[in-house]
Amino acid sequence: MDKVKILVVEDEIIIADNICDSLNDLGYEALEPAINYTEAIDVIENNYPDIAILDIQLSGKKTGIDLAKKINRDYKFPFIFLTSNSDLATINEAKKVLPNAFLVKPFSKEELFSSIEVALYNFSKKTGGVDNLEVIIKDALFVKDKGCFTKILFDDILYVQSAHVYAEIVLKDKSTHVVRVSLNDIINKLSANFVRVHRGFIVNTRYLQKINPTSLHINDTEIPIGKTYREAILNLINLL
Repeated sequence: MDKVKILVVEDEIIIADNICDSLNDLGYEALEPAINYTEAIDVIENNYPDIAILDIQLSGKKTGIDLAKKINRDYKFPFIFLTSNSDLATINEAKKVLPNAFLVKPFSKEELFSSIEVALYNFSKKTGGVDNLEVIIKDALFVKDKGCFTKILFDDILYVQSAHVYAEIVLKDKSTHVVRVSLNDIINKLSANFVRVHRGFIVNTRYLQKINPTSLHINDTEIPIGKTYREAILNLINLL
């Protein structure tokens, strides 16, 4: 599992460093902060973040709102607006680009944490990828781990196993994560590499090694094949 990568765009470097320190303390991965629009684009292009915290007022001609428009148009990940100016005109201008959360300086570490949770949740809900506070954004599943969102890349998932009202996600490194969601719900959120092979199993076909009459192997794990799923699996394999 990877940490959630967060970009801070703030032209007061002391404030930016303090935010980054708080993010690292909270269990996130703070990228090198940017002080203006151009630096922010460079960081995004080279270290694609999962979420950004954008100061509305930046040094240079382009503002945080300009950067938000660029993110919405070209990168499509959630962002939080940060400002020391909470007047109605600023808020109304910021609302036009649909921020996923809003922070007003000064703020506490708890408020920072809450805004990140809200932003991830709101963005995923808007894009149709949220179930029971577990969040899916593009190629990753964000799950609660010790009170903080943790990122699980789809490519790191071997299979998902039903555990009554929960789903147990098994990763390449043999670690597991349990989420309160049904297999019916989660299969619709995962990528096309995932296929239902049994009423109790979803597998990542990228790691399919062998298929037998009644089972298949995902890496070194044997998983049963349900009768109603076998034909669909064979058709899928024939297409590969």
